[in-house]
Amino acid sequence: MTVIVDTFIPKVLLIDGNPVHILDIEDFNTGLKRYLDEHFVSICEGASGNDVKSVKKRVFRFLNSKDDTTRSGAIAEFFLHLYLKKQGYKQECTFLNLEEGSIKKGFDGYYSKDKEEWIMESKSGNIESVNMSHPNKVSEAYRDLSDKFNGDVSNNPWQNAYNHASNIDVSTDANIRQNIKKLSNDFNDENYPSISDFNIIPSSTIFFNGGEISTDISELEKKMKRAVSRYKFKKILILCVNKKSMGLFIDYLNS
Repeated sequence: MTVIVDTFIPKVLLIDGNPVHILDIEDFNTGLKRYLDEHFVSICEGASGNDVKSVKKRVFRFLNSKDDTTRSGAIAEFFLHLYLKKQGYKQECTFLNLEEGSIKKGFDGYYSKDKEEWIMESKSGNIESVNMSHPNKVSEAYRDLSDKFNGDVSNNPWQNAYNHASNIDVSTDANIRQNIKKLSNDFNDENYPSISDFNIIPSSTIFFNGGEISTDISELEKKMKRAVSRYKFKKILILCVNKKSMGLFIDYLNS
C-alpha cells in the first residue's frame, strides 16, 4: 500500500508553460517515515530484496565517511529520487553506486515516465553560503547537464547510466538500455547529442540549518523566468527543495 505523504505536495509555478516544483521539508512526520521505509531499498538498490534496516545502515556508513559537502549532495539527491517516485517517474538507476563506498560519476538520475526518458542533475547548498538561491543552483545543475551532453567531462556519463540500467535489480526496459548504449557509444566516438532533444530535470536543494524555511516566490519566479529563457531542452521539470536540516535524514537512518 502506498502511503499518502502530505509533505510531498509542492507549490507549482509555470514558467512559460514549464513546471517549477517548490517543496518544503520541515520535518519527518509519521507518513513520510512510512513512505521512506516503503521505498528506501528500491531507491538505493532497486529490487535487491535486502532488509530496509540493513540498507539504512549501509547508507549511514556511506554518509558518515564523507565531508559535509558530499553528505549534503547525497541527501539532496536521495530526496529527489523519492519525490520523483511519488510523481510517477520510474528510477532507471540506483542511488547507491555499483561500487561500495564510491560516488556516481555521471548523471545524478535517469528516469522514465509515459514512455519518455528524463535526466536529472542535482545541486545543493547551505542557506548561509554566498549567493545561495534556487535559480543559481538550478543554473549550476543545467550547466553540468550541458557539459555532459557536450562531452566537456572526463568520463562518459552515458556509460555510467547504462551500467545502472543494466543492473538486473533495476529492471530497465530493453529499449531504454539500447538507447543509452547507443548514446554511450556515440560519446566514445565524440558524437555528442544536443541537450535540446532531451527531457531534463535540473534541481536545487537548500538546507536551512534548522532555521525557518522561507522562499520569496515572486523573486524566484522572476529569476527563474530569465534563466529558463536561456536553457535548451525538449521538456523541462525544475525542482526546488527546501530542507530544514541534514540531521533529519541522519536521525531517520538511525531510527
